[in-house]
Amino acid sequence: MLKREYPPRPIIGVGAVIMHTDQVLLVRRGSEPGKNQWSVPGGLVELGETVHETIVREVKEETNLDIEVYGLIDVVNNIVHDKEGRLRFHFVILDFFALRKGGKLQAGSDVREVKWVPLNQVKKLNLTGIFRDFLERNQGKMRQFATNATAL
Repeated sequence: MLKREYPPRPIIGVGAVIMHTDQVLLVRRGSEPGKNQWSVPGGLVELGETVHETIVREVKEETNLDIEVYGLIDVVNNIVHDKEGRLRFHFVILDFFALRKGGKLQAGSDVREVKWVPLNQVKKLNLTGIFRDFLERNQGKMRQFATNATAL
């Protein structure tokens, strides 16, 4: 298994932006980076797994929901240095839109909490810096997807 902290190379991860009407599903992270902060569900791509398979698996593990994956929204670089300036974390995260297809919402073992949050309330939460930046860049796309999702 590849080391998450002080990795020898960038690590590929995925995020699922799951919309329902005007709400987005958020998880409160259970581990670093971003421990106890809010973000979208997601995780790391495993060897031999496609990014779509990873998104479906990670969302199920973190939220107990079954989803259908739609298009790529954004590619995010999460690069974190420690106090000495050494590279502590380096993730390349592919964020996709997704819709809930089934399952009962409940927090998995690697997250502390899951909840639907109205888009206009998201910024009030203690968000990871990476998700806050993502939200600034993509809030319009999220609103558009939520509007169009009712027709899907």
